[in-house]
Amino acid sequence: MGKTCLMMVAGESSGETYGAAMARALRARDGAMEIFGCGGEAMRQAGVNTLVDAQEIAVMGFSEALGGLYRAWRSLGRLAGAAAARRPSGAVLIDSPDFNLRLASRLKRLGVPVIYFVSPQVWAWRSGRLEQLKATIQKMLCIFDFEQEIYQRAGIPVEFVGHPLVDLEPEGSSREEFLAATGLDSDTPTIAILPGSRRSEIAHHWPTMLEAMRQVALRRRVQFVISVARPEKAAEIRAQVRRRLGGQARVGMVTGAAHDALDHSTVAVVASGTVTVEAALRERPMVVIYRVSPVTAWLARRLVRVPFYSMVNLLAGREVVPELIQADFTPQKVAERTEFLLDHPESRANMVEGLRAVKQRLGPGGAIERAASAVWRELALGGASPSAA
Repeated sequence: MGKTCLMMVAGESSGETYGAAMARALRARDGAMEIFGCGGEAMRQAGVNTLVDAQEIAVMGFSEALGGLYRAWRSLGRLAGAAAARRPSGAVLIDSPDFNLRLASRLKRLGVPVIYFVSPQVWAWRSGRLEQLKATIQKMLCIFDFEQEIYQRAGIPVEFVGHPLVDLEPEGSSREEFLAATGLDSDTPTIAILPGSRRSEIAHHWPTMLEAMRQVALRRRVQFVISVARPEKAAEIRAQVRRRLGGQARVGMVTGAAHDALDHSTVAVVASGTVTVEAALRERPMVVIYRVSPVTAWLARRLVRVPFYSMVNLLAGREVVPELIQADFTPQKVAERTEFLLDHPESRANMVEGLRAVKQRLGPGGAIERAASAVWRELALGGASPSAA
């Protein structure tokens, strides 16, 4: 009997983290399993043969996606061709719905069963995707509890597995290690700056965040730690900080270690996305920001049906953390909201209480193991499912 072959595709930073963890969980059940598809370095280290790099399919918004259409289309053809040649037992598609829903349709035509992990935000916009999902996937594995009922009503097999970050949140460095690595002061209020992981997010967010940093530094004794998700941008960002802030404040930088920036800061300014959930798990008071192109914003205003942008507020059902989106995302407003939190410890304490309530909605832990078990069971990998090693 030949080796089990599985396709796995992730195009977002968070999805790639989940994919790497799931690959390890599946290979713990079958060490000879071959997994191929799309991902980044974390998935490669987990033993996934990435025929396409995750950055090739990582796009955001409507107009932002136009520049990457050719690249994504070429990647789609390459993955579909690999599936036709290798005939995997199934495919696990993680998040990235603009790309993965198209791939799911091609896999359906090839007779490759699809498990979808991390639901598209059909509860916020583009609910028509439910029909597409019903026609192309075998099962949805959702990470938020309220999503299960949506899929059940639509007649799509679904399982709530919980949020992977409950388990995947790494242990951070000690305060002493962090201060030594970043050159920050132990007695100075610290603001964490997290502009996002995609190229387009950094382009839209970083200039405004940098100016907000300058305004805060002009008025008070404070220091900053910047979490840079893309290492190749670190030198450029450091140079911009030096030119803009000069010696007005200490500025540290971490690469690929948002958890350390969150752990050792007083307040964080974060781009809306998975990192807001990470900040909630680490109980860090935050100001949420986001900006897209005017075209994307215009379309979103007509399509999005939810009252909040950040997942923290959506899960809470109220504004736990302030949101500065589009026109509200200005240096002045970022500086004001951040300084308000610095000056009002009672507001920070109230926010932490709200974040603790959000944490309860994310499941008890073990999401990756439950997801891997569902994949193993649904795709009948290896026949009867053995116990994980």
